[in-house]
Amino acid sequence: MSKAQTRRVGNGMKAATLLALALVLAGPAEAKKKKDKKEPEKPGILQMLDYSKIVWPNPPAITRIKYLDYFSAEQRRDNGQTKEKVSWMDRLSGVATGETRKDKPRFQLVLPYGLAVDSKGRLYVVDSKVLAVFIFDTQTKQVDLIKNGAHARFSVPTGIAIDDSDRVFVSDSKLRRIVVFAPDHRAEGTISEGLVDPGGMAIDEENRYLYVADPEQDQVLVFDADPPYKLLRRIGTGGKEHRLTTPGDFARPTNVAVDKEGNLYVADTLNDRVEVFDADGQFIRTWGKAGDGPGYFARPKGIAIDGDGHIWVADAVQDRVQVFTPEGQLLIYMGEHGLLPGQFRALAGLTIDKKNRVFTSEQYPGRVQMFQYVTDAEAKAELEKREAKQPEKAPDGAATTDKPEAVVGE
Repeated sequence: MSKAQTRRVGNGMKAATLLALALVLAGPAEAKKKKDKKEPEKPGILQMLDYSKIVWPNPPAITRIKYLDYFSAEQRRDNGQTKEKVSWMDRLSGVATGETRKDKPRFQLVLPYGLAVDSKGRLYVVDSKVLAVFIFDTQTKQVDLIKNGAHARFSVPTGIAIDDSDRVFVSDSKLRRIVVFAPDHRAEGTISEGLVDPGGMAIDEENRYLYVADPEQDQVLVFDADPPYKLLRRIGTGGKEHRLTTPGDFARPTNVAVDKEGNLYVADTLNDRVEVFDADGQFIRTWGKAGDGPGYFARPKGIAIDGDGHIWVADAVQDRVQVFTPEGQLLIYMGEHGLLPGQFRALAGLTIDKKNRVFTSEQYPGRVQMFQYVTDAEAKAELEKREAKQPEKAPDGAATTDKPEAVVGE
């Protein structure tokens, strides 16, 4: 090979080396550019759903129940810009050593049960697994908590009730007591007299009674709702090992509700029925029996009363909510097995606030769903509005449209 040829080969090798070095140096920068230009995530099915279409009954009937939203965890929180040592598990999942991690673990519902709403419209959810009471701002979804160890001691918290002064009562079935919290969530007292397995609770504001369902004793205990929280009486016969079916007795009652007249409604769970008592504890009536058809029950649990006095009952096995008159006539029902909005899995708790918002808790997916009940007056106004828009008669003398149904409360 001549000297000129050798020089040309050497220059070519230098150029190739410089080009390779440039590509190596440019590689991370190009990769970073590609990494920075992430494609936007495709919305999931829940983000694509039009929630306004989830109503009961189906159109053209007048809507009586609307799906609004759900709650399952607090929002993600920023952990600042502090770099921290990354474990081998984090490295395996793609977090580089020294990389800033902005997310903190979130408090999330696992086994939610008892539900209540305070005077500010905040939703309280008792979680038996997390050992805490979640307090959701229903507008922003920001979360505060009443925590085990920080505010009180919990073992298996189950039920909750809030009075008009925003005092919070939380039942603990394992510790056999009820913890009473002041409006600032400071524990200020306990109730334990006569309790074995306290569960669902309700407060009669007019008579200042605190009703506590005790499934293990097959009774509902009635306390004074103010200090010293004296035990006033018991409803039902205890000591029969959940075998009683006689009217006025229970087999594992789980939840209670009180109407405006002071009448008590009890979810008699193993007897698959609802029982009604007056403010003095005298038996009035009962309705319901075991079955899977409309109006039947298979382990009723959560129970609540709307602004029109209708009785809402959550069925834990059939995963549906049924709405009745105080006499037990079925008006409407919603729900089925599933995880989509308006469906349920292990339905448990139920409450209705003064704005007629309906909240349900499910234990398997660990979530609370929120619905809006359309009152009788609102439904009537909508019916009159629709009728006013309809022409009286078609040219052939026949009505042009069918009259929409109002369904509940007619």
